[in-house]
Amino acid sequence: MNKRSPEFNRYRLKVEPIEKRNNNLVLSDILPLKAHDSVQPTFRAVASKIHAAKASNSAIILMMGAHVLRSGVQRYLVDLMERGYLSCIAVNGAGVIHDFEFAFIGATTESVSNYIREGQFGLWQETGRINDIVSTAANQKIGLGEAVGQVIEEEQFSYRDISILAAGYRLGIPITVHIGIGYDIVHQFPNCDGAAYGSTSYADFLKFTKVMESLEGGVVMNFGSAVMSPEIYLKALSMVRNVARQEKRQICHFTTFVCDLADLPDNYREEALTDNPLYYFRPWKTMLVRTVADGGESFYVRGCHTETIPQLWTAVTSYNREGPRNKT
Repeated sequence: MNKRSPEFNRYRLKVEPIEKRNNNLVLSDILPLKAHDSVQPTFRAVASKIHAAKASNSAIILMMGAHVLRSGVQRYLVDLMERGYLSCIAVNGAGVIHDFEFAFIGATTESVSNYIREGQFGLWQETGRINDIVSTAANQKIGLGEAVGQVIEEEQFSYRDISILAAGYRLGIPITVHIGIGYDIVHQFPNCDGAAYGSTSYADFLKFTKVMESLEGGVVMNFGSAVMSPEIYLKALSMVRNVARQEKRQICHFTTFVCDLADLPDNYREEALTDNPLYYFRPWKTMLVRTVADGGESFYVRGCHTETIPQLWTAVTSYNREGPRNKT
């Protein structure tokens, strides 16, 4: 007879109010919405693809790691959404936490090295409310991103103007959240329901895949996500291509754009050899090579988010049908 392994009792945890936490990021870290002084030609090329996609009602998808929000570029993303240049934003669980905290208290991000020493890292009462929102969303059978965005918008959080989740809810643009159980601080709390996260995040994956059905002629961008973004993109692409093939359609003429810190070679449109450590950098082989091999086009820019997101916004908003208005 098998004896079940014991589980940790979360009700033994001491959860403190967030007002006791020292925050590393505050409202002054949010960048103002203004044009970048110098825009690389690659961003101009991608902007052209984005405008063509918008004109043809093709998908324009932005996937990103949570450090994008920690870089303070929220105003650029919200403005692109409001102008109709984004069809979907895909984030991980940490992205939800930073967005929620910024909207609620105007600050986010704690010192891991300090708080982990005393076992207080991530255990802040107000942030734990996200778990309650997710449980309610599971009962209502709606997605995670929509549910959190609805709360931020309808409860009129003080700083909801910099919330991409609230903007998505307000504009009807899906902000899909892709969870890894145990990855995020909210999974520590006694009120965390793993099944609720599973159902709401899976609903978001299906929303993401639905947007991917319109990818022919569209654009997929990945800023700073080495695992989540290329993996959900790969599975969703296989799903929509499976259906398209049955319907005698193609989903192969689209653009991928990756911005990250990896030092890729100039021939990044060719797959690395397996003895190269960067072979295992998924955005390269998945997004820049394999999935665009049948008629797509890919672009890569190495840079930090405080530079790349403003350059993207500048290129897109300064572009017209005749080409870029302000060449730099």
